[in-house]
Amino acid sequence: MSQNIIELREVSKSIHGHDVLYNINLEVRNGEFLTLLGPSGCGKTTLLRLISGFEQPTTGKIFINGKDVAGLAPHLRHAHTVFQSYALFPHMNVVENVAFGLRCQKLPKKEIDERVAEVLKIVKLEKYALRKPEQLSGGQQQRVAIARAVVNRPLVLLLDEPLSSLDYRLRKTMQIELKQLQRKLGITFIFVTHDQEEALSMSDRVVVMQEGYIEQIGTPRQVYEDPQNLAVAKFIGEANIFDSEIVGMDGKQITVMIQGKQRMVKSTRSFTVGQKVYLLVRPEDLRVWNAEEAGDTSDMLPGVVEEVIYKGTTVDLMVRLTNNKLVAATKFFDEDDDRLEYKIGEPVWTTWSPGWEVVLPHEE
Repeated sequence: MSQNIIELREVSKSIHGHDVLYNINLEVRNGEFLTLLGPSGCGKTTLLRLISGFEQPTTGKIFINGKDVAGLAPHLRHAHTVFQSYALFPHMNVVENVAFGLRCQKLPKKEIDERVAEVLKIVKLEKYALRKPEQLSGGQQQRVAIARAVVNRPLVLLLDEPLSSLDYRLRKTMQIELKQLQRKLGITFIFVTHDQEEALSMSDRVVVMQEGYIEQIGTPRQVYEDPQNLAVAKFIGEANIFDSEIVGMDGKQITVMIQGKQRMVKSTRSFTVGQKVYLLVRPEDLRVWNAEEAGDTSDMLPGVVEEVIYKGTTVDLMVRLTNNKLVAATKFFDEDDDRLEYKIGEPVWTTWSPGWEVVLPHEE
C-alpha cells in the first residue's frame, strides 16, 4: 500500500457552467484523520463526492492507493461514505443494516456474521443489535452508519458532516469516540465540517478551504498559530486584527506602528520597511490591565471595557480602543490572577508579548 492513500492532481469541477473547485492538489496519507474545513459553499462536500465517485472531475486526476479511478463506480473505489443523514434502512434492525453491503456481495453467511459481530463490538453496539433505527439515539444511529461502512473494510472512510444534527454534549462525546475509533481501525478518515473547534480537536491535518480553493494545509496547531493568510486567520478561531506598517527592521525583530505607538514584533516571514501588514493577536494572548496594574504604558493601547462575558473558567472582555476598534480578550481563572471583576466602562490598557502575534502582509 502506498504512503499516500489518495492523491488529487490539478482537480477542478464545474457544475452547470459554474466553477466550484479550482486546481486542487491534495495528498492524503495512509491512516491519517484529515479534515476538510471551510464555510458553506466552499466546495468541501463536492471534493468528498469526487473522491467517492458520486461526481466526476471536470479536469484533473484522482488516485486511490496509486490507481487512477477515472470513471470507476463508487462501490469499486474502496472509499465508503457516511452521510449527514446516516441513511439507515428504517425497516431493518442494526445487524441487518450493518450486514446489508456484505449480503449484496453474496459473501458466506458465516463470514457475514463474524464480520458484523466484530464491527458491532468495535462501535459498542452489541447490546443494540436487534433494535430498529427509530429505537436508537442520534449517537447510536451514527455508530450504526459508521459500522455499516467499516464492515466492508474500505481503504478510506468519508464522513460528510456526520455530527451536525447532534446536540452539543453528544457532539463532544462523538468527537472523542470518532477519533478513538479511527485509531483503533487504522483506516484513513476524511471528515468534512464547517466547525473550527471540531476540526482542531479531531484532526491529524486540516485542509482549510475558501471559495473552491485550498488556502492552507497543516496540523491543527499550524493552521491556528501560523495562518498563511487573512482568510485562514479569520476563519480559524477568533482573532484581533490590527492594521499596521513596518517602520523598522533588525533581523527577525520588526518594529511596527499601531495607533501612533511603536511596538516590537517577531516573524519568520520577510518584510520591508514601509510595508503595510496585519497583526493577528488571539484573544487568549491579549492582556488587559487597569491603571494600577499597567505600569509602563508606552507601548500599550488604551481603551474602555464595553462588555464582560462570564463563562465559568474564563471571562471574555470586549474592549473599545481609543480609535473605536473593538478587541476581545480572554482572561483565565488561575491562582496568579484572581482579579477578574472587570466593570463595564472601566478604563484599561491592552498589550501582548512580542512573538505572540502573527504578522501577515496586506493582500493585493
